[in-house]
Amino acid sequence: MAQDKRDYYEVLGVSRDASEDEIKKAYKKLARKYHPDMNPGDKEAEEKFKEVNEANEVLSDPEKKARYDQFGFAGVDPSYGAGAGGAGGYGAGFDFGDLGDIFGSFFGGGFGSAAARRNGPQRGESIRASVAISFTEAAFGCEKEVTVERSEQCPTCKGNGCAPGTTPEVCPDCRGSGTVTRAQRTPFGVMQSQTVCPKCGGTGKIIHQPCPDCSGRGAVRKRKTIKVSIPAGIDDGQTISLRGQGHAGRNGGPSGDLLITVMVRPHEIFRRDGTAVFCEAPITFTQAVLGGELEIPTIDGKVKYAIPEGTQTGTVFRLKGKGIPVLNGRGRGDQYVTVTIETPRGLNKEQKDALRKFSESLGENNYEKQKSFFKKFHK
Repeated sequence: MAQDKRDYYEVLGVSRDASEDEIKKAYKKLARKYHPDMNPGDKEAEEKFKEVNEANEVLSDPEKKARYDQFGFAGVDPSYGAGAGGAGGYGAGFDFGDLGDIFGSFFGGGFGSAAARRNGPQRGESIRASVAISFTEAAFGCEKEVTVERSEQCPTCKGNGCAPGTTPEVCPDCRGSGTVTRAQRTPFGVMQSQTVCPKCGGTGKIIHQPCPDCSGRGAVRKRKTIKVSIPAGIDDGQTISLRGQGHAGRNGGPSGDLLITVMVRPHEIFRRDGTAVFCEAPITFTQAVLGGELEIPTIDGKVKYAIPEGTQTGTVFRLKGKGIPVLNGRGRGDQYVTVTIETPRGLNKEQKDALRKFSESLGENNYEKQKSFFKKFHK
């Protein structure tokens, strides 16, 4: 129930005046922390993950956030206040966002058109979710399953909210318009205003026998597992949209979308920037001096690369076409390998003596950078 929920701002750990960027960063941090893939078998983390996703679904959507800020959970819960619509009660689908139109209509606003929009076909709200994948899965694409809770058209009443064999009655007070005209005496004379019909709650119809399965709402809450195809080349934080997989629409309107944010787990060796892949490769002092063939790890597997004699630490080699595939396009980026020379430790006396003799035999001319550095220093 709504009253058992924690405040969405508290869930994400942000203030009520937090910016979109702050909300996005907070969600990304918590979703990664509590994601089931990061906490296998941890039921508490799974519940927190659901709570974080629900909070983000509302606070990341400007329209939902505005309703939540004004009306709390009642403004964003699809099932809140959607009762049977008996006399004096609110009918299915009452939209708290339309309250603002009541005051506008008193001063000549277009309330009639707002009511028509409310009672006409309305697109369902989108659902936001996230999925964690590996670095390699992001590079080459994969298939994942995402489980969401969404409202679907009630199969018993086909969305009209009525018990089988019954139909809704056109509201006798507003004659199906959802609005009534009231006259009010003011110091300036009699003024007329349009307001939400109190008998039907603005729906234009009254349900005398609500559907037993959806209690007259026309929609039921269901848990759904959906397969999603992750395209090759997707990056951390990008979103995939699945049309029609969100909450069911109202009054025959289409369903919303499912928006899935992808979280890419860090790799032990590689990092990426766009389509480019970067890594470091340690080499021995001997390999740096004499050159040789190295086995370099790539996302495709190991490849052989010949390094030249006299390779310096910090030298960057490019492996063309060994980077990340272009998202929804052709070709691949490159891989850049930075060489670092590993200095040997724990030499014995014989090895140290041999190394000193070797160094002395080279002379200063073989250390141009060092020689240049000290010349500058003494100037």
